[in-house]
Amino acid sequence: MAKAVKMADIGRRLGVSTVTVSKALSGQKGVSEELREKIRAVAQEMGYRPPASGRSGKPGFTIGVLVSEIYIEKYVTFYWEFYQKIVTEAARKNCFVLLEVLTAQAEEAEPDVKLLKENKIDGLMVLGGLRGGYLAALKCSCRVPVVYMDFYSGRVEEDSIVSDGFYAGYRLTNYLFAKGHRKIAFVGTPTATGSIADRYLGYRKAMMESHAETKEEWVIPDRDEPRRCFERIALPEKLPTAFVCNCDQTAAMVVRALEERGVSVPEHASVVGYDDYLHPGLCSVALTTYSVDMAGMAEKGVKLMLNKIAGREYSGGIQTVAGRLVERDSVRKIESDTP
Repeated sequence: MAKAVKMADIGRRLGVSTVTVSKALSGQKGVSEELREKIRAVAQEMGYRPPASGRSGKPGFTIGVLVSEIYIEKYVTFYWEFYQKIVTEAARKNCFVLLEVLTAQAEEAEPDVKLLKENKIDGLMVLGGLRGGYLAALKCSCRVPVVYMDFYSGRVEEDSIVSDGFYAGYRLTNYLFAKGHRKIAFVGTPTATGSIADRYLGYRKAMMESHAETKEEWVIPDRDEPRRCFERIALPEKLPTAFVCNCDQTAAMVVRALEERGVSVPEHASVVGYDDYLHPGLCSVALTTYSVDMAGMAEKGVKLMLNKIAGREYSGGIQTVAGRLVERDSVRKIESDTP
């Protein structure tokens, strides 16, 4: 059976973008009549057939999702669930989703994405972040629309959907202030990723506004590279009373490190996380955390992607999706932690 011809194939033949092909074939503005006729002629010559419409009457585009294996190599991870949210939202729009997992070795090489190479997709979502050099090379070679999900890059400009990490760090720190805490540490490596930096800056803003003391040893690293946490968290000798952690996995390691020193949570120290996603059994206490709205992010991401594929006007840049604070058992109200 002959392989179905996609808009990307027509664009490659003529040296134009998929968006331009989509505009030409759908009768939208932004394409000259000369180019429109050329695109239609090549489409007919190549045997292009528009995707079948569902009940919504909208075309069934195929969206690729590219994710590093490090995010899904063990447990049922946050990103597995996030991927499922994207699949569910795409199905609501009568679209299909194909997943490609990128190995660590492949990420060090030039982009060779099979979904792109085999012309299987109309747009590509990159989930969770990839090495900067890989993203730059991908941007140069990719001829379909791209959306970054749950990260943005300072080096490679691309439309992105992210959770509001800055406000989350700010909100969590102020929540601890409301519980009587003043000696508050941040656990995470701010230089590792832009997302961790955002949460750290939110924490610093709250500390600054409350004129709370910050100490160098209270910014506690949790990794030495962007996507691999330490096996253990090295806590300072003199402990603060509360810890704002950049993710729930790190928060679970902080709880374990405190327990190993005989410090119970929340009786003697309070801990908050971020994500609201932790594999069962990794933490001995139910974590107070900031819940990421994965469904809301998936909805925005798919909508943005379909607008880009179809050549419609859209709001680009970095779009943030607010989450919510979830109170559980890892924080205790204290009278005061000042001498």
